[in-house]
Formats: sequence, structure tokens, C-alpha cells
Amino acid sequence: MSSATVRWIGEKKFIGIDSTNHSVVLSTPDEGIGMKPSELLLVALASCTAVDVVEILNKRRVPLSSLEIQVSAEQDQDPPWTFRKILVKYLVSGEKITDKDISTAIELSEGKYCSVAATVRGKAEIVTEYEILPFEK
Repeated sequence: MSSATVRWIGEKKFIGIDSTNHSVVLSTPDEGIGMKPSELLLVALASCTAVDVVEILNKRRVPLSSLEIQVSAEQDQDPPWTFRKILVKYLVSGEKITDKDISTAIELSEGKYCSVAATVRGKAEIVTEYEILPFEK
């Protein structure tokens, strides 16, 4: 079972601690420290699929030299500011990586393995795109 704890540390700042005792600072934008909780959801989505894509490519023996995932989202204008559309853009590089390699890895992550995407998809449309960057040694 997954678990997490959030502790208030004063003003509008909090510490989120996961089940393995790793932590992240959260706050409102005016605090100047910590992540916005709503954007932490975007980070969770990106990191969930990142782990999957790296593992899938590794199992398929497709060498990856870099991976960056950029996430942007459209939110409702009124509270609770629900995310309605999320764009997940993968920037990948690898000496022999092909369109089929990355598109298959993304499809498997999105459709089968990423628990965050599976959960968020109930409320928001998730759109993905990728770009294969030139390989640099």
C-alpha cells in the first residue's frame, strides 16, 4: 500500500514525506520556497512515466543517453482549478533510438504501467508528443 504524510512547517509551507522517507517542500507561490501542490501532480505524472520509459527501453536494449519530460496543463478558471488537458512532451536522445522505440515505450507507460496517468486520466485528457534529439557522444 502507498502512503504519504504532509506536515505543516509554518505559514503556507509544508513538507511531504513518502513511504520511503523521502521528502519534498510544498508551498503557495507567494512563499518563495517549495513546489505548488498542483504542479507537484504534474511532476508526479512526468516522473511516473519517466521511470517506465527508461525501464522499458532498457529491457528492450535500446540505449538512452538523455530523457527530459516537459508537462504543461490547462486548468479551469474557477475553483477547484481542475486540470482538463495535460500535454506531456518527451525529449529523448540515444544513439540508435527510433520512432517506434519511443512511441512503444510511451504507449506502454501511458496505457499499462503509469499509475499516476491512469488516475489523472479520469478527469483530464492527457496528450503526448515526443521529439528525438540528435545523439551527442
